[in-house]
Amino acid sequence: MNTPESREGNLIRYAVYLAGYLMARGVVKIVTMNSPLRVWDLILFVLITAMVLLFYIYRFNREQRFFQRDFVLPWLGNYGATVILTLIVIVTRIGVSWLQAYNKVSWYGFQAEYLRHESVSMFWFLIVAIGIVLPILQEYLATGFLFNYMFRRNEVSVAILGMLTSGILFSLFNFQMSIPLFFINIFYGALFAWSYLYTQTLWMPIYLSVLNGVMLVIMT
Repeated sequence: MNTPESREGNLIRYAVYLAGYLMARGVVKIVTMNSPLRVWDLILFVLITAMVLLFYIYRFNREQRFFQRDFVLPWLGNYGATVILTLIVIVTRIGVSWLQAYNKVSWYGFQAEYLRHESVSMFWFLIVAIGIVLPILQEYLATGFLFNYMFRRNEVSVAILGMLTSGILFSLFNFQMSIPLFFINIFYGALFAWSYLYTQTLWMPIYLSVLNGVMLVIMT
């Protein structure tokens, strides 16, 4: 029950982590629905997200002692891979924004809200919340804890299934009423999961996810 080998324990732990994420996501929704921004909403956002993020970091670092890794490649340890993955995220995100501009793909929900209540303060809140905080929490859930609990065997089939599952989870965490956006988000989630498997460190998918989130806000 106390280690990631316990299936029952893993389900309970993951449910707790998911509840924390939903709390953070709910607070972001509350803040974005109220324009202009209200001080007490922002304070609530800071308190909830800081609590959840610190809890994630503590638990993930604590669980790493149960795993023996053959190697850990620093996220800047392979400049070529880092540059290529960075370019993939930037170029594809620009491409999706181009499709949105020509009404080929729907806007994300927060983008539509921002366009209705456009303001400098809302823009910077979205940079912090949608661009940084939520992507970090999502990578802990959709990549870090997921692979710790479910996809630990060093097999190609397990890695592929893990990447697909991670992509679906990432898309669900960013759920939109749009089939194209659903599959676009699956692509990003699977890409971030691959970067985790390649480097064996959570820093790379977190970096890519934050880059994707910031680009998403900037390209609105």
